[in-house]
Amino acid sequence: MTDRSFRGRRAGRAIALAVTTMAVMVAGCSFIPEHQRPAAPIPTAYPASSQGAPGTTKAEAPAPADVAWQDFFGDERLRQLIQIALDNNRDLRVAVLNVEQARAAFQIRQADLVPTISAGAQATRSYTPSTLSITGAPLLYNTLGASVGITSYELDLFGRVRALKDQALAQFFATEENRKAAQISLVASVANAYLAMIADDALLRLTEQTLATRDESFRLSKLRFDNGVASEIDLRQAETLVESARASMVALRRQRQLDENTLVLLLGQALPPDLPPAQALTQQTMLADVPPGLPSDLLVRRPDIRAQEQQLVAAEANIGAARAAFFPRIALTGSFGFGSRELNQLFEGSSRQWSIGPALSVPIFDGGRNRATLDSARVQRDIMVAQYEKTIQSAFKEVSDALAGSATLGEQLGALRAQVEAESQRLKLAELRYKGGASSYLDLLDSQRSLYAAQQTVIQTQLAQLQARVTLYRALGGGWQEPMAANAAGAAPTRTRVTE
Repeated sequence: MTDRSFRGRRAGRAIALAVTTMAVMVAGCSFIPEHQRPAAPIPTAYPASSQGAPGTTKAEAPAPADVAWQDFFGDERLRQLIQIALDNNRDLRVAVLNVEQARAAFQIRQADLVPTISAGAQATRSYTPSTLSITGAPLLYNTLGASVGITSYELDLFGRVRALKDQALAQFFATEENRKAAQISLVASVANAYLAMIADDALLRLTEQTLATRDESFRLSKLRFDNGVASEIDLRQAETLVESARASMVALRRQRQLDENTLVLLLGQALPPDLPPAQALTQQTMLADVPPGLPSDLLVRRPDIRAQEQQLVAAEANIGAARAAFFPRIALTGSFGFGSRELNQLFEGSSRQWSIGPALSVPIFDGGRNRATLDSARVQRDIMVAQYEKTIQSAFKEVSDALAGSATLGEQLGALRAQVEAESQRLKLAELRYKGGASSYLDLLDSQRSLYAAQQTVIQTQLAQLQARVTLYRALGGGWQEPMAANAAGAAPTRTRVTE
């Protein structure tokens, strides 16, 4: 071995040793701000007027987020529809694919932490004619080589690459939480669309019965008019009620079809013909009086809030990457292999060759680009804080509104049913008085209209009460359960998973 090659090898080893020593000395260096969950800008308790069933406490029943939707809904037809939607809904499918895309993006960033090692082999055969040869004779050269090396591997001395990896990790977690939020929304949307459809069925049956009753009243009025017992104004008033009921029936049929179209869109397919029979609106059973817990529970129960907090973690990681950009970067390129003119001599010791090329980049002047990047990252973090707080406030309002509905709609429904009973008795008395000549036909028609309107309002309030329960279940994070084995093969590690 020549003295020059010995000095070159020693210099290469010294450079490698120095770079390795520096990497070890600054290992673990990070400029990412420590994550602190912002204070929730909401009251510590829900409004007293919106509290639900007074006899139910959190200790007596599980939190809605711990109740599977299969246990919450009692209608078997509805449960099958929800399962079909979870299997076929395109929006949920996109949300699932977004999770896989975010997982791949994280794995790309994670791969930047280790060198990319590649192997290569090359062979060159060249011919120089005698007219160009120095010796005046034709020359034939063979060059063979094989090597393994790394290319432009950044030594992450100041945590820039790790910060970008952490940012991708937080984005992955946020996308995963958004997928859960999409499922919760889908479950509630299917339930509400289904309840609206069976409420339309109830309204349609009521209207058909009312139309049949008014048709009979019109027939009797016409008979009385033809016999000179009733006036034409009584006849026309009866006819008006008939046509009004017929118009309502057509509108309800249209609305019923629109609700079914909405349900089909949510399912991602047509309604199967072999579904169990639907339960009537008055027979719908679902877990009532779900305990709301404390507003702070929303922070760990609502996937949309957890997703927003992960976005905040990602913004903080971007700050760390922007801070690290102010410091030097060292990129390492190197290779080790063999080179020879003959194949049988390629892997002999004398054919070994290697190279190492550390490259140092020190920012000196960039026109303020790094400073502006850092300022932008800080502003983005502040935006994420504001959006996180707004998401919490929106969730608090949703729960409060749903609690207010659950607390008052039951009492309202009881009063409306009493009103229907009173209107029924009033109609009977009006019919007796009209037949006895004690009141006009207008009083009878007014009693019919009032009873029909009250019956419609009862059905609509029943629907509102059921949908309020569904909304409360969704607002409290119900409709999603963590799988038994979280994150199968390929799942990301948890550096700052603040959702637990």
